[in-house]
Amino acid sequence: MAEGWTHKLKADCTEPYSAGIETHGLNPNAVRVMAEAGVDISRHRSKHLNEFHDIEFDYVVTVCGHAHDHCPIFPGGAKVVHVGFDDPPKLATGAKNEEERLAPYRRVRDEIKRFVETLPESLTNQT
Repeated sequence: MAEGWTHKLKADCTEPYSAGIETHGLNPNAVRVMAEAGVDISRHRSKHLNEFHDIEFDYVVTVCGHAHDHCPIFPGGAKVVHVGFDDPPKLATGAKNEEERLAPYRRVRDEIKRFVETLPESLTNQT
């Protein structure tokens, strides 16, 4: 969701990449709620950060606690910034219906959008 929002809102001033320390596949609920907001992430895929080993990043933004706790060292002096968001699949566990299942995805989608709207200025304030 963060990569989708960043492409949509900040493509003129950022070059976003999305990857994780594990791959999990593309979550259909994330695709759905992003489409509701006018952002198509249906062609995105879950990528491992090893795919980007040759890129020197200015910033690495971790968005979940597990990634932040296990974030590797990035060459070239990348500044690592943690901006934590809840994990929608975990929050949706035990949902009794579709609306309950999608509600955490929508909330986190909107929280990520609000963060992305602050880029890139907010990154320099968090280092």
